[in-house]
Amino acid sequence: MSFEREEPNYYGAGPALLPTDVLQQAALDLINYQNLGLGVGEISHRSKQAVSIVDETKVNLTRLLAIPDTHEVFFMQGGGTSGFSSSAANLMAAYAKRTGKKGKAAYAVTGTWSKKAYEEALRLGFEAEAVVDVKKQNGKFGDIPPTSEWKPVNSDYAYLYYCDNETVNGIEFQQVPEAYAAGVEIVADMSSNFLSRKIDVSQYGLILAGAQKNVGLAGLSIYIIKKNLLEQAGDEELKQLGVPLSPIAFHYPTVVQNNSAYNTIPIFTLHIINLVLKKLLAQGGLAVQEATNGRKAAALYSVLDSYPQLFKLPVATGVRSKMNIVFTIEGEGNEDEFLKLSGARGLTGLKGHRSVGGMRASLYNAVTEKSVQSLVDFTKEFAESRK
Repeated sequence: MSFEREEPNYYGAGPALLPTDVLQQAALDLINYQNLGLGVGEISHRSKQAVSIVDETKVNLTRLLAIPDTHEVFFMQGGGTSGFSSSAANLMAAYAKRTGKKGKAAYAVTGTWSKKAYEEALRLGFEAEAVVDVKKQNGKFGDIPPTSEWKPVNSDYAYLYYCDNETVNGIEFQQVPEAYAAGVEIVADMSSNFLSRKIDVSQYGLILAGAQKNVGLAGLSIYIIKKNLLEQAGDEELKQLGVPLSPIAFHYPTVVQNNSAYNTIPIFTLHIINLVLKKLLAQGGLAVQEATNGRKAAALYSVLDSYPQLFKLPVATGVRSKMNIVFTIEGEGNEDEFLKLSGARGLTGLKGHRSVGGMRASLYNAVTEKSVQSLVDFTKEFAESRK
């Protein structure tokens, strides 16, 4: 058995491609970590070595994102779903502590995942409102209306939740709705564009991200939260106010007080995230990665736009995602043929989400410019053959 592999041309939306050198190091560490005679997946989550992994990963995230002292980094089991489920209870508890009142939640429903988050808040018993619902307004997801057209929010709202990049629908916010939500904490799900570009962390109350899209394996989620949001009302006060409680495993203050090790988090998965962070830092940080991602997305969008009779792009130009490029192909049987011929070239993971169909090319950080060029070349050849 060899640790070598031919570099894959894989564009799946997640679990997604990881750098081969990261996986090679992780494979060695899975067998014997730091000459312990044990693999990194076997050590206690409270051991000296595991604590070191937690601490180093936090330091590297802080360096990459220039996270200010006002914010805390922590990790929990799960992914985006556990993130948006747990954020409602925790942000409401922080609001109750600050105001002594039961708050409301605002959701910007701009795609599949923000819709799921909104529905989950309602299911859990929180008072939630969709301040914009693009599908209700337009009949489909594909654009983000200006915030001047959203329902206004005020101090009665504990937070505004939005999904920064809609993985299924290929929609990405180009700016933070900070002015719209003045005085209201902003919660952003960045699962599928986390660490793809520079951001100003100080604009957010909470950032959450499942690791399996852009920085690691499935099973772990990353959180960056304002420290004052960890000051939360107690259980009895929340019960009196009628605010649903968070399960203890997803109670942010408890997780932070235990340095992300209140329960058994997957240390091997966290170790891989740390290896990815080290690689990003060595490559020059997020400014370099952002420029690379911009070139990749521009190259693929350019070839798709060059054949408008064949390729249909459902997302408005101004909100096109750089991570998840979605399109359909006109003509009976052309989508199946596109997948068949691309697969024969070793270009895989291009089938769109089952809920929307079509094609989806996910150009996450680990997808190289060379790999994107291979896809661009094939797409152009396919289009030319259909003239």
